Amino acid sequence: MTSQNHAATLPASKLSDDDVRAIDQLREAFDGLRKELANVVVGQQDVIEQLAICLFARGHALLVGVPGLAKTLLVSKLSETLSLDFSRIQFTPDLMPMDITGTDILQDTREGRREFEFVKGPIFANIVLADEINRAPPKTQAALLEAMQEYRVTALGKTFELTTPFLVLATQNPVEQEGTYPLPEAQLDRFMFLIEVDYPTESEEIEICRTTTGAALPTLQKLMSGEQILAYQELVRRVPVADHVYTYAARLARRTRPKGETAPEWLPKLVSWGAGPRAAQNLILAAKARAALKGSYMVRLEDVQAAATPVLTHRIITTFAAQAEGIDARQIVERLVEETDATEM
Repeated sequence: MTSQNHAATLPASKLSDDDVRAIDQLREAFDGLRKELANVVVGQQDVIEQLAICLFARGHALLVGVPGLAKTLLVSKLSETLSLDFSRIQFTPDLMPMDITGTDILQDTREGRREFEFVKGPIFANIVLADEINRAPPKTQAALLEAMQEYRVTALGKTFELTTPFLVLATQNPVEQEGTYPLPEAQLDRFMFLIEVDYPTESEEIEICRTTTGAALPTLQKLMSGEQILAYQELVRRVPVADHVYTYAARLARRTRPKGETAPEWLPKLVSWGAGPRAAQNLILAAKARAALKGSYMVRLEDVQAAATPVLTHRIITTFAAQAEGIDARQIVERLVEETDATEM
């Protein structure tokens, strides 16, 4: 792409001076957040960045990894650095939807009568940790759907609004382990990011042993209020995006669909179902949040490319042929990013 063509696609809207200063403040706040979390969480810098992107882009995240990789610790400590209500739901095979949303309980009134009163469940918090979400059957998993999408809960014919900011951070064990239920596609699509939590390096594991086998973990400082988070979420929405970046995000999402006209020739053999329009939306929102966290005043193509794997991986359903060849959705997304030519935008 020539500089002349690039200039022609620059976004018409620009950030105000106040927004520029706010982005600088957000970048500093994010740096402080990472340093604070480093007091208790060793490594996992990419995971922390992706969680922050979801927080400021108003998205939800699904953390996938084997037990013992500090997924639950990271989420709980993240909430500790924010002045927000936090709740943890341990998903088990016998967990019922009302255990999440709440239920009516018969109470005695001051007048001596008995009336039903709705008792709110743990979903009524700013940050909800759905721990081992795939340990519960789909009926219980679905109790989160309305809350994640509409920021409200319907229980026993009544609708209750949730307090914002609202963020669901779910952890999941690999589905090949016993006693797990794969999340339905509709549930997976509600998560902006699928964050893969990998094993630490040798040096990190040594540091984990050193820091977690001594005194109790330190209490973290609260660095941000709910009002500040809401303001930063609005700020992220105002980050400018050039036309060619919108085109790139939409084209990348469309190329995951095996029956689409733009799908590469090798894709239909490996993919049975591709990403929907929500994927392109999340690519842009995640790119906006990443740009702001990096202190950039405009979304770049590299921001979309960095968001491609966590946004698209869980939205692609591979075929038996792909599974037989040992090809997973992550590898397919990486190949699509590599082959999608940004110079043609």
